[in-house]
Amino acid sequence: MILVTGGTGLVGSHLLYQLVNANDSVRAIYRRPKKLSIVKKVFSYYTDHVDALYDKIDWIDCDLLDVPKLMDVFDGITYVYHCAAFVSFEPDKYHLLRRTNIEGTANIVNLCISNKVKKLCYVSSIAALGESNKNNIINENTTWNADADNSVYAITKYGAEMEVWRGTQEGLPAVIVNPGVIIGGGIWSHGSGNIIKKVYNKIPYYTEGSIGVIDVLDVVNIMISLLNSSIENERFVLVAENISYQTFLNTIANHLNVEQPKKEAKPWLLAIAWRLDWLKNKITGKRRVLVKQMVASLFNSVIYENTKIKEVLSYKFIPFEKSIEKVTQQFLKDY
Repeated sequence: MILVTGGTGLVGSHLLYQLVNANDSVRAIYRRPKKLSIVKKVFSYYTDHVDALYDKIDWIDCDLLDVPKLMDVFDGITYVYHCAAFVSFEPDKYHLLRRTNIEGTANIVNLCISNKVKKLCYVSSIAALGESNKNNIINENTTWNADADNSVYAITKYGAEMEVWRGTQEGLPAVIVNPGVIIGGGIWSHGSGNIIKKVYNKIPYYTEGSIGVIDVLDVVNIMISLLNSSIENERFVLVAENISYQTFLNTIANHLNVEQPKKEAKPWLLAIAWRLDWLKNKITGKRRVLVKQMVASLFNSVIYENTKIKEVLSYKFIPFEKSIEKVTQQFLKDY
């Protein structure tokens, strides 16, 4: 039986469809019952037989930090896709990020070892990669710089990877994937889905930086291929294309048939904005919208290499334009 953590997330929900559609025996854990509707919505993008496929999943309400419950979850499990994570760039969420992303991953790794799981696939992030020291190119061999001004999210995803590598030293076969910005439908409150929603509502600004993007189906298909392969103890950058933020936003706007962002947000403007956001947080207690590291990333122009995964799997990615066309149609259907 296959275990999927984070089954109600973007990657997890699309992964679950592919697995149950292939008649795999699947168990998935979740924390919030209301998010189970996301999985059904995602399934509806692929099939009219939503309930029939959804009912094949053995759902268990379980937190990554609840070790006794996790021990029951692992009964009969042979393979694990660890997709669960807490995503936040707010500095005051650091300890919660550590508990979920690092301690939670450590628990998954430990139970994989004790239950002699055949293989673990961990979904990390390009945020856990190091900084480029040459030609602005980042790949699997780029060295993590602990002294850099890393975001709290990046720090905890890197820490989670260290737990997976520790597991490999204790005999656990594992692979790690480091996706860029994942384009996929079903969740419009955060991630790329929220960006689509903001463009739909006519966001006025763009920045001069660039991003690495990939379709959620590419991420899922690669994960399945890696888990079913003989590849062990390797990690892979998953980026289909590197594009400018302006191109990213303009392409979304074109497919939504709304006005493109016209104004370039300069670094000095956003430097003021994140400081004002910090001040508002201190005065009112409202959650941060902008943080220093997030703003800095909007002006980065780095190239994420995908050579390794293309060579290992001879993989051809879904073109960015086609991915945006598909997801914006899903957005318009939901809205």
